[in-house]
Amino acid sequence: MEKFMKSHISLENRLTFLLTTPMFENLELEEIREIIHIVETRKYEAGDIIFSEGEPGDAWYALYRGEVEVVKLSGGGQKHIRSLEPPSCFGEIAILDGLPRSATVRATKDSLVLRIPQDKFKELMDDEEHLVACKLIKHMALVLVSELRSNTETLSKLLQADSIESVHEGISEIVGDASIRE
Repeated sequence: MEKFMKSHISLENRLTFLLTTPMFENLELEEIREIIHIVETRKYEAGDIIFSEGEPGDAWYALYRGEVEVVKLSGGGQKHIRSLEPPSCFGEIAILDGLPRSATVRATKDSLVLRIPQDKFKELMDDEEHLVACKLIKHMALVLVSELRSNTETLSKLLQADSIESVHEGISEIVGDASIRE
């Protein structure tokens, strides 16, 4: 069961934050206003799980305040993949494919997040009057393409690596990039 507390961020602060968040920065103020009504605000205390590996992907998040860590099950335990700070977005691929989460995200500090539920975003995508959903999907695609290119470069270097430590570091980097998005 998800543990969180509803919290309030003023409309002006939510709009300003989204306009300065990389995933939304290419949107106009009017376009942000089109989607702001589907954005939920949630507060998590340090140690709270935002979502767990294996759960259905039902939303994506933008970290407004605090810090979260991405962890992955590995060898019978959890391995720290990466820490995220504002204005990081995570879990956005879930609104496109709804597949299970590839990692767990846990608050390491008291955190405030903006949450965009998959079902509400799909409604925007299905509404021909809301081009904002298409713009966000295009931006997601560009982020993913950039990460794919970076991962391909890392894999090319790993083919020439002369130590197992270098290979392990490179693989960890690739897993970390993928885990944030799902």
